[in-house]
Amino acid sequence: MSIVTVQLGQCGNQIGHEVFNAICSDVRGTHGLCSRKENESYHDACKERFFCEEESEVPVARAVLVDMEPKVISQTLSMAARSGSWKYGDRSHFCQKQGSGNNWANGYSVHGPRHKEVIMNLVQKEAEKCDRLGGFFTIMSMAGGTGSGLGAFVTQCLRDAFPTSFVLNHVIWPYGTGEVIVQNYNSVLTLSHLYRSSDALLVHENDVIHKICAQLMNIKQISFRDVNQVIAHQLGSVFQPTHTAEGGSRYSRNPLGDLMETLVPHPEFKMLGLRNIPQMPENSLAYSTFSWPGLIKHLRQMLIANAKMEEGIDWQVRPPRLGSSIPSSHSTNKPLHFNTSIANLVILRGKDTHSADLGSFRDPSLYTSWLNPQDAFSAWKTPRAFNKYEKSASLVSNSQFLLKPLDNVVGKAWNMFASKAYIHQYTKFGIEEEDFLDSFTALEQVISSYTTL
Repeated sequence: MSIVTVQLGQCGNQIGHEVFNAICSDVRGTHGLCSRKENESYHDACKERFFCEEESEVPVARAVLVDMEPKVISQTLSMAARSGSWKYGDRSHFCQKQGSGNNWANGYSVHGPRHKEVIMNLVQKEAEKCDRLGGFFTIMSMAGGTGSGLGAFVTQCLRDAFPTSFVLNHVIWPYGTGEVIVQNYNSVLTLSHLYRSSDALLVHENDVIHKICAQLMNIKQISFRDVNQVIAHQLGSVFQPTHTAEGGSRYSRNPLGDLMETLVPHPEFKMLGLRNIPQMPENSLAYSTFSWPGLIKHLRQMLIANAKMEEGIDWQVRPPRLGSSIPSSHSTNKPLHFNTSIANLVILRGKDTHSADLGSFRDPSLYTSWLNPQDAFSAWKTPRAFNKYEKSASLVSNSQFLLKPLDNVVGKAWNMFASKAYIHQYTKFGIEEEDFLDSFTALEQVISSYTTL
């Protein structure tokens, strides 16, 4: 089944480009470390998912590019074409001249309705090229105007036009120190609207990725491109083909459906976090060896201690002993800093994955009491290595990963809202105080649900 990617705004278009780059270099790499037959079926599954072949023989990305200013899209199109290994379709983009001025309301209430028909026509054409459409993967930032406001509007349109297809939103969480004065407003409005129309939100925090670039990749002067490449690597490690069943010989056909089925058991809980290890500069790879027990031990501790990367994990955090808590005070007896999960998915790629023991992720004390641990944990594997790493492991988790950042954003936005700061910027485009209050209420509910796990 194929995935149509919708890249929205500057951030979405730049990341989308890096994602297709990462996928292409992975498929073309000779580092597969697996049989030729395995490599070929991996190759075919990936092509069906992300590219359609045209006469030119160069794979064409199944993507729609949308922005309200032309610069980034024209850069993205020409960089892809120059790579020679893949390109975007000739008529798969839409841009305007005026931008959204970092104003969510401008993107949502003005540009969205005004350009709905053109954008949805592009999406429809892309969907029709798929033999079987698995769903949509949108990439957007929460802080600006186009990605967030127009992104939320387009997501609603996707949900209306394709009610039976999956919609997964990839959302970039802004730097805490701030890129835009109204980023917390934009974030609150984006998240609350996406929560209504999306099947799940896969979140990357800029601060976390920045840290990975500095501490793990040893990059001295970090550019947006460096950050985007790390994000793209992590996304590729989830969306490249895997075997979802134990001992299954065929690659999963429906990546978005499988992801939702394993990770989103309840519509109240849709926030997914992603961790991937190891991550290091390419020149260090030759001197490093990794074992499955080591990688799995680190990944599990990153999960329960809510560590963002494999350096500086708090090894003191332990799961609560089962039976020690009284159901009524379920959440109060949890050890401090312990991150409770609803559902987890571990993806292993590389040599000897069959020998890897993932029993530690099936420990009932990691999960909320209302879900059977057997249903709460899934593992996908493939002997095909990913992007030059002989062994790599990814964790996609529906857990309390994002509680703190979410609480922070809502708190900061509420403080600004209480003093009516900048509200007039939104009301002039038709987003009223009522709309803000609805958004705050919706997110308070999400925070409360995740807190009481």
